[in-house]
Amino acid sequence: MLSDAQRRLASQAVQAQRVNALRTADIRFQRADPDYATRAGSNNAHFLLARPSTQVSPADYATLTVRVGAEVNAVGVYSWLHMSALQKASRLRDETLAPAQRNELARAALADEAFAQHFLQDVFAAGHIAGAWGDASQRQGTHDFYNQNGLEVFTWRGRGQSMVLMGDAHMRAQDAEVIAASLQASLLQVLDLASGRTTVAQFGATPAAPAQPDAFDVCRTSRFPAREAGLRARGEDIDLLESTLVATPVPGLGPGLGAMPRFRSEIGPFVGLAGAIDTRLVDGSFANAQTSTGNVVGLDLSVRAGFGLDGVMGESGDGLVYASLGYRADSPSSSQFNDAERGALGGNLSAAVPARSGLSLRLRMPYYLVPGDLLLLSPLYVSDPKAYTDLAVTAANGGLLRLQSGWATAVGRFQFVLGRELGVTFYGLSGDDQLIAPSLAPGGLGRAVNFKSTSFELPILEYRPYRAFSTDQSSSVLVQLFAAADVPRGGSVSFPPGAPGPQLRTVWSLGLRLVFDWRYYY
Repeated sequence: MLSDAQRRLASQAVQAQRVNALRTADIRFQRADPDYATRAGSNNAHFLLARPSTQVSPADYATLTVRVGAEVNAVGVYSWLHMSALQKASRLRDETLAPAQRNELARAALADEAFAQHFLQDVFAAGHIAGAWGDASQRQGTHDFYNQNGLEVFTWRGRGQSMVLMGDAHMRAQDAEVIAASLQASLLQVLDLASGRTTVAQFGATPAAPAQPDAFDVCRTSRFPAREAGLRARGEDIDLLESTLVATPVPGLGPGLGAMPRFRSEIGPFVGLAGAIDTRLVDGSFANAQTSTGNVVGLDLSVRAGFGLDGVMGESGDGLVYASLGYRADSPSSSQFNDAERGALGGNLSAAVPARSGLSLRLRMPYYLVPGDLLLLSPLYVSDPKAYTDLAVTAANGGLLRLQSGWATAVGRFQFVLGRELGVTFYGLSGDDQLIAPSLAPGGLGRAVNFKSTSFELPILEYRPYRAFSTDQSSSVLVQLFAAADVPRGGSVSFPPGAPGPQLRTVWSLGLRLVFDWRYYY
């Protein structure tokens, strides 16, 4: 039992290190390239094109992936760029060039091949093999699930032997060995063709190949265009591509019978329930003369609706936006009314802060630099949606100062959240609350005071020890450190008649809240 717990803790520690390393890398990439987070969502260039049926051969698939009008996909992009490298290599083989021209052409060929190999590597990621169809939530959820949990795959070479592949940040040494063999074979084709070796001598001359790297824009193109005249692939060229692709995994089927199970991520609209219990240390009472500290326990049950953007760039991100409406009930404070003559009073009447209930509202959303700035800047989305999207992506991944990114550990996730969430409770909506205030004259009777108040609460630090997500539901447990200010209003004396009203003050508090959060995504 103990050894099993130790293994799980060690596994969580490794996962936490991976998540934190990804967070650091993503932040650096985002700083270098403001379009980093949104670029991958523009098309499916990093994913394999799903097979339309089980009867597709390697040659058929290679043709499907690069046909004019085909959806941009990893095999197609690799083939396009690898073909560009081979065409330039054919000029190095066939033409007599000045040294400067030869160097320029060689650099362009190697640039095309290097970029092509980026997509050839993507072909071996489990989450890219399972299929990229579905909405944004399904694409990301399926991608993340199979990359983390692995997938048994077969290659086009033959289905008598299978292998298990992981993906992206979860790649293992054995996965890297498989990928390296295909990368080596691809690069050798370019080098062998450029040097005139007989292994690729059948590749025809391509005098139209430019001396500059291919300008195909994989970030903005969603469908493959027709190649320029003189650069279109020939039958023998497809055969050469097929010899490289036979060692790559067979992709999953498209929508329908036999398709791989789909998963979704926490992206999209949701409704949910939340229950919370908290304890707060309060600095006295609403009455000026009451200064002793005490403890208040509260319960809150709420319904909420919002939009989930959790983990758009990884598990350290937090783009959660929601509003909630609930009911809150507080116990009387442990500190007592300090007038000696009233000391015999018991229960709520003797408490420095009385038991109360009220309507609770809560709003959570990320911010770029100061709380609420995305809301204030929302008109920018109409005039410049790209600029606003860049701000929102930065906000969801820790803000401009990067102070609010999650930090994963073996025992849970920590996050500094000051400014991301505001809770407001309106006490006394159904009738005034009541407290006992000291009399103005020494030895006089205490005063029964009717009042209302509004409490403003700001979570500071959040700890998430547990989180689970299925295909459309999530549940998590959170522990929040928060500060609150309870601001009174009104303050009329009901007893003794005619007594002057007291001067009420704001009650400050610091507390811990335990929250159970359940959401249903649709």
